[in-house]
Amino acid sequence: MSVSKLASLRQLLSLCFMVLCCSGYCLLFDFDMLHQIERDLLDDCPGALMDDPPNLSESPQSQPSTTTNISEHEFSCHCCYDILVNPTTLTCGHSFCRHCLALWWESSHKNECPECREKWEGFPKINILLRDTTDKLFSEVVQRRRAEIQANPRVSRSLLAFQRYGDNLGRARTNQHKGAGFFFSGVLTALTVVAVMVLVYHWSTGTAEQHDLLISKPVSHWTPEEVVSWLDHLGPWAQLYREPFKHENVNGRLLLMLGDEELLQPPYSIENQAHRRAVLAELDRVKTLGVKPPQNLWEYKVANAGKSLFLLYALKRSPRLTILYLYLFDYSETFLPFLHTCCPAITHMDQSVESSFLNTQLEPSWQQWTEFLVKYLLLPYQLIAEFAWDWLAVHYWTSRFIIVNAMLLSVLEGCALWSLWRRTRIRALPHKMWNHLWKMLSQGFAFALLWPFVPQFVCNCLFYWALYFSPIINIDLVVQQLMHRETQAL
Repeated sequence: MSVSKLASLRQLLSLCFMVLCCSGYCLLFDFDMLHQIERDLLDDCPGALMDDPPNLSESPQSQPSTTTNISEHEFSCHCCYDILVNPTTLTCGHSFCRHCLALWWESSHKNECPECREKWEGFPKINILLRDTTDKLFSEVVQRRRAEIQANPRVSRSLLAFQRYGDNLGRARTNQHKGAGFFFSGVLTALTVVAVMVLVYHWSTGTAEQHDLLISKPVSHWTPEEVVSWLDHLGPWAQLYREPFKHENVNGRLLLMLGDEELLQPPYSIENQAHRRAVLAELDRVKTLGVKPPQNLWEYKVANAGKSLFLLYALKRSPRLTILYLYLFDYSETFLPFLHTCCPAITHMDQSVESSFLNTQLEPSWQQWTEFLVKYLLLPYQLIAEFAWDWLAVHYWTSRFIIVNAMLLSVLEGCALWSLWRRTRIRALPHKMWNHLWKMLSQGFAFALLWPFVPQFVCNCLFYWALYFSPIINIDLVVQQLMHRETQAL
């Protein structure tokens, strides 16, 4: 082989060696880069490459289930000890079935946890996450229990009442200055302003003192004109004898000296026996009281300011106890006229007015007592309405306000009794009656102590408020009772 060929072969071998060396260096660089990438992955997610890859050939059934370690006790209600249905979580952290919580609330009337007795705030809502979990884990049990709940009318009624309670609570918080409550509060405010203005004007003109002069003035100081005015108040029949009293200038002292014989003889000549007995009966009342007896509501208020205010509020809050109070402590002056007006005796149609006036001082018959006791026990507000109806000719608008208020109070009392009966809590009625009796006695005693220190202006405002504005408030209460009877707690 020549030298030139050897040189060419040596150059070819050198070139091949260089190519192999370069290829080896490149492969070495690639492996180093792969190891660096692997080290970076291990640093970022340790153990990501340590686990064995999943065996795709295994079926899902061969994998262990995640629900095998979950027991039904962990998702059970502590009221019914069954799987939670519509779980409701309270502020204390305990969860119960919503229908169990509704039944507990309806029976106890308390917003507290059935387990720890901690009061909840606001209105409990359904725990959506816990509900979805129980629906997925125990779908068959939950569906069965929901069907049982829907088929039970008592549970459905309790759930409806509980939800209405929450709706009312939400409306009370979000709409405090809207709706009927705002309307009634505005009306009451306007009427209060009007009443105060009327009272101020009435007192400033002094008409009250002129109209009620005989109520506070002793009969021995009456002038002849005041005696004639007293005679006119007895009724239209008394005007027949007005001129003799005026001609003789009979004053208060002479009036107290008159008897049956003096009235029968001239110059008075009251020959009608019924007329003469009526005048003598009213004269006996004047001698007993020392002043003119009240002939209407306003005169009674002036003569008995504290008593009229007490009776007005007491008849509204507890009519039976108030009527019993009148029977025990004010029999002749107030109770007898009240009974004869509400339960009149059976008389002839041609009976004169003066005879009717005289009969109000007689003892009631057993028929009157029977009728009165039945109304007293069952419909006490009807007695008040009948009494106000008899005074329509004297107090036109005032009597109508009293009648409407008595009707509204009767509806409220009926709703309360129906709620007790529906909730099978009628046995609690004696206990509630005793609590009511104790409350009324304590309030009456407090009123008797504080009455001398209360300004007359405040008492008059309270009187007119209770007389004219209570029906407006009671209308709102009746609407609430009739629309949402289930949500009213006693």
